[in-house]
Amino acid sequence: MNDLLLWVGRLAGAAGLAVCVAAGLLRVSGAFWIGGFQVGTMLLAGSALLIAGCFFLLLVATRRGARDR
Repeated sequence: MNDLLLWVGRLAGAAGLAVCVAAGLLRVSGAFWIGGFQVGTMLLAGSALLIAGCFFLLLVATRRGARDR
């Protein structure tokens, strides 16, 4: 279970980072809209993915700590 949570956390974090970078680059290039969505919405979605990734990785870390006791 920990391995699954670890990979979900890593994938969510990587996807969030990619979405945030893409949104930042699009906004710097002057685009306000992409695919019917505002670039700020993409940045918010990327931030949510990063936070979810952090949550899953924290969950793995606390489970490992409880197992070692």
